[in-house]
Amino acid sequence: MPWLPSAVWLALLVVFGLVEAATVGLVSIWFAAGSLAALLSTIFTDNIWVQIAIFLAISAAALAVVRPLARKYLTPRQVATNADRVIGREAVVTEEIDNLKGCGAVSVGGVIWTARSDSGEIIPAGETVKALRIEGVKLFVASVPTGKE
Repeated sequence: MPWLPSAVWLALLVVFGLVEAATVGLVSIWFAAGSLAALLSTIFTDNIWVQIAIFLAISAAALAVVRPLARKYLTPRQVATNADRVIGREAVVTEEIDNLKGCGAVSVGGVIWTARSDSGEIIPAGETVKALRIEGVKLFVASVPTGKE
């Protein structure tokens, strides 16, 4: 059965192609390239070990060459907003923060943020708070002890 290795490599090529088409994440394209190379090698040699070596070599080469290029061009570019610079800074409450009412605002470095209390406490306007984290477009804050107590 001299056609058997060709049929196996063709079947593997189809399987890897279908997996790649189903995932669209560059999961098995390397192995599809290796399978194609191994399938073409059946024209020149009947030695299965040579075919397997070609499959492995081409798959590894495709992975090493194509993966970095694909990551470079297919990875969405992140736009830095510098919003995380407010984390850890002190802010002044400009509108009473009440999580139950869904209201509150603070000013950090001249920029107004919608704010929520991290602990759930109501924080009156004019208080100084510390920015803890950002969730979506809301800044979560905590009261800063004034030292008057």
